[in-house]
Amino acid sequence: MQRYARTRQLFQMAIRRQPRGTGSSNQFLSRRTAVQPIPDIPLAGIAWVLVGGLATRAYMPERMTLDVDIMIHSEDEQAARDAFTQAGYTITGPLSIGGFSVQGLDNSTIDVLISTAPWLDQALAHPNRDTAGYPVMPRPYLTLIKMQAGRPQDWTDVQRMLRDTPQEERVSTRALIVDYTPDLVEDYDSLVMLADWEFGEQ
Repeated sequence: MQRYARTRQLFQMAIRRQPRGTGSSNQFLSRRTAVQPIPDIPLAGIAWVLVGGLATRAYMPERMTLDVDIMIHSEDEQAARDAFTQAGYTITGPLSIGGFSVQGLDNSTIDVLISTAPWLDQALAHPNRDTAGYPVMPRPYLTLIKMQAGRPQDWTDVQRMLRDTPQEERVSTRALIVDYTPDLVEDYDSLVMLADWEFGEQ
């Protein structure tokens, strides 16, 4: 697809030029933190998970981001809107990718993504947890989401998350991509190659 073309060019260039090894220590690459605070999310009884850049801290060194993104099932959208409103949040508008944004009294913002993906029930039923205990999108599905987003930062995140992804999980993640976005399989394979070149085969 056209929206992946520029990112694909960048990664093909990286494959041609990237030397083996990384400038970061194994200790740093293995670090898992939850330094960035998350506003109160008043969704008792509604399944939700962190997605986006903040979710990656469960799988790679934490990187600072201004965004707090969560995902819920589309059938829970109205209940979530009501819960945020009752908790004092203001709904500030829709998201172009589906969902809505809210702002708290302390000016904190949360983007609430809604989805009807056929795999979402499974993902919401079996979330991972970051070091602060927040529910996080399981790594295979987070990888799928980021591959589909197609931004350079998303694909860089995928490469970093792949460092500690066991081979069996890499295979199951690839199967997800084959099922839902088959045109990205070659790009996923390239990211696996880049991860092994940079971080060493696991």
